[in-house]
Amino acid sequence: MGPKGYGIDHDVVRNIAQEIKEIQELGVELAIVIGAGNIFRGVSEEAGGMDRASADYMGMLATIMNSMALQDSLEKLGTHTRVLSAIEVQKIVEPYIRRRATRHLEKGRVVILAAGTGNPFFSTDTAAALRAMEIKADVILKATKVDGVYDSDPKKNKDAKRFNQLSFLDVLNRNLKVMDSTSISLCMDNKMPIIVFDLFKRGNMQRVILGENMGTLIHA
Repeated sequence: MGPKGYGIDHDVVRNIAQEIKEIQELGVELAIVIGAGNIFRGVSEEAGGMDRASADYMGMLATIMNSMALQDSLEKLGTHTRVLSAIEVQKIVEPYIRRRATRHLEKGRVVILAAGTGNPFFSTDTAAALRAMEIKADVILKATKVDGVYDSDPKKNKDAKRFNQLSFLDVLNRNLKVMDSTSISLCMDNKMPIIVFDLFKRGNMQRVILGENMGTLIHA
């Protein structure tokens, strides 16, 4: 959403798309899970006391909008892209099928995974963990607004300490708000590493993929 505070900022989307294009040109297979907090978040105050399942479904539909915006920016840059949705909306995006997703990746397309898991009460973090297992990803890259995981909110505490590495149990025991506990547990059970890094510093996405020591690594 950028500085607007709501909706889709197309300058931000173009910048992210440009970075994705540069990574894809290195031969890296990328599957991207997108949230929708810029439009609607089922667990937020804006849900206004709605039934949780209904609010979550609205959030899933909003992720499809974000996915289409990113797809449009990527394809304007000449990057072949497919949006696969856990909720079937066949007139605008493809349904998510695991083998179809892996085939698109093999063909060099960027795959955007929309609508979370397709189920209410599960976050897009859990969707990222689940899809990572299904497509046999090497790592989950959690792109955020901060440059890693801290022991307290760095925006509120100037003495907050950033961790270079954490175990999954550390994250759960310390109740660190990296990803929700369901997604962390799923990654722990399947030994899927997570790297948390700052999305908004130009070039960070490529640096983390090339193995530069940055952000916070969460592993077994």
